Amino acid sequence: MRRLTVTWIALSILVLIGVWYVWQLQSPSSDAEPVPTPKEVLTDIAKESKNADKNQEEQNESTKDSENKDLAEEIKETVVHVVESAIGLFIKKDTDIVAIGDSLTQGVGDTTENGGYVGIIENTLKRTNEDIHIKNFGKRGNRSDQLLKRLEQEEISESIREAEIVLITIGANDIMKVVKENFTRLEYSLFVEEQVEYKERLREIMETMLSLNGDANIYLVGFYNPFYGYFKDVEQLEQIINNWNATGQSVAEEYENVSFIPIYDLFTNTEEDLLYSDNFHPNTKGYEKMAERILDAIEPDIRRENKNEEDGDE
Repeated sequence: MRRLTVTWIALSILVLIGVWYVWQLQSPSSDAEPVPTPKEVLTDIAKESKNADKNQEEQNESTKDSENKDLAEEIKETVVHVVESAIGLFIKKDTDIVAIGDSLTQGVGDTTENGGYVGIIENTLKRTNEDIHIKNFGKRGNRSDQLLKRLEQEEISESIREAEIVLITIGANDIMKVVKENFTRLEYSLFVEEQVEYKERLREIMETMLSLNGDANIYLVGFYNPFYGYFKDVEQLEQIINNWNATGQSVAEEYENVSFIPIYDLFTNTEEDLLYSDNFHPNTKGYEKMAERILDAIEPDIRRENKNEEDGDE
């Protein structure tokens, strides 16, 4: 019975600490004193418990008082253990993320020069996790065949080996290649033929990455229509983009560790201007929309990685 009481008291204290700490983090006052970390809170609890024990010891003169002292000591030890175990809820573990692909990964069109959606994700995660490490291998103009070749580079392959999460944007330049090479005689069949090749290259990319790191969680980010600003009246381009997105999703579904993140709707179901002045790349607002969607997708994996590391520390 006493053990249940001790555990209940410890858990109650932990909940109060968590609520108080989160409330302090969200406080808008710029004049407020610095918010103590969970470790500092833990130290204060230990000091208060020690002082409480000292006062109790001075007041206790009977055997019953001695038992109460033992109970207080047990409560203190339990609280310390529970709070130490819960520190991972506030300060997450190391997470390595690799972003690779074309100009969307590089962040072309982001006027803040913050790195597009990758920079936004990095800054957002680091507000709550100082141990997030993101490597950006975005390269403007990259096609799927070029990305496949880049995976042979030691820096890139080694980074993927160490990554928990891999983010990919690739394929828009494959479509652009068809447009450039057949501008005077664009036919729907040409995009279909290239789509077949794109699907095979996507499979090779996934196979290569998973051979480097079978535990990595890989996310293939889909397309919006980058040609809308130039070819608003060409309805077949909408169908082409939808078909290529379907190809990316179907390839992702072939692998347990690969997921597809659609972004097409972000750029179509809105009145906002989400494109840069070149009418091809996202602007800063467009990248913000992408980052929000991608963060929603990868958050469960980040939490899962942290939980696995916590379990491994036990």
